[in-house]
Amino acid sequence: MGWRKKPSSSMTTTQLIRLVVLTVALLGAAAPRRAAALNPRMLFLVKPDPIVLRDHGGALLTGNNLTVNLLFYGRFTPAQRGIVADFVRSLSDSAAPRLPPSVASWWRTTSLYRGGGARVRLGRQILVDERLSSSSLGRPLSLGNVTALARAAGHHRGAVTAVLTAADVPVASFCVSRCGGHGHDRGGAHGRARYTYLWAGNPAQQCPGQCAWPFHGPTYGPQTPPLVPPNGDVGVDGMVISLAALLAGTVTNPYGDGYYQGDAAGAGLEAATACAGIFGSGAYPGYPGKLLTDPATGVSYNAVGLGGRKYLLPALWDPTTSQCKTLV
Repeated sequence: MGWRKKPSSSMTTTQLIRLVVLTVALLGAAAPRRAAALNPRMLFLVKPDPIVLRDHGGALLTGNNLTVNLLFYGRFTPAQRGIVADFVRSLSDSAAPRLPPSVASWWRTTSLYRGGGARVRLGRQILVDERLSSSSLGRPLSLGNVTALARAAGHHRGAVTAVLTAADVPVASFCVSRCGGHGHDRGGAHGRARYTYLWAGNPAQQCPGQCAWPFHGPTYGPQTPPLVPPNGDVGVDGMVISLAALLAGTVTNPYGDGYYQGDAAGAGLEAATACAGIFGSGAYPGYPGKLLTDPATGVSYNAVGLGGRKYLLPALWDPTTSQCKTLV
């Protein structure tokens, strides 16, 4: 299919960063072709009508070996990177804790969609120091820059590159209209091969009330006390919610012609955005639902992952019941 080969595993970190910066500088100005982007993860101030996602018949990401590569753009601490990496690892059944609710059981809802879902594994973790590439990319990053970062990091069929931006890195439309987005582009020798990517930002400094709820007071709507984040990091725990929603949207609507309701150009509802603001049973606008609480730390969560690490994950639309499915 002419997919671009991944950089050699012998490439040093410095060489890889230089490759990313050079490629982004060459490609960042080009306008990419994007499929449906993720809507903002927002609270519904009015209870919506029942959601039914239509299957538009396009290709989904399925199979036993979907690789998720993580590209950290900007300054992330090792602890922050560990929270995200452990979440991706936890999507696999082999990493699931013995007792539910688990991150893997949350992910299994995507297997109810046509094609039976995808088995996920963690791929490469790429660290890009923004200071080395700021002269090429500038601020804020454009969505074209995000696409170019994903492309430069290496892509192939059966892989998704997640571009994650640090708390102090502005991205065009971040907070204004979205907490992240996913899309697709073409690569390979003849530009005919499709690949998928996503972007999620750390909202701690720029918009915690919009993209880190319920770990921060909401910008709009009913004001309720914020919950204690399960990993002690309002921004990264909020970013994981967006990352989880984006991954679910990517596999069930990778090229803009899978499962969605509404506008195919980017405003449609997908597997997780159809259930915005719902994390547990009994949720209603301004209330995330009944969740689990650790009696020792007071953190709120609804899923357990690798090594007992806790997460709060959004409800997913269940195509067998046409309802939003929660873990607790």
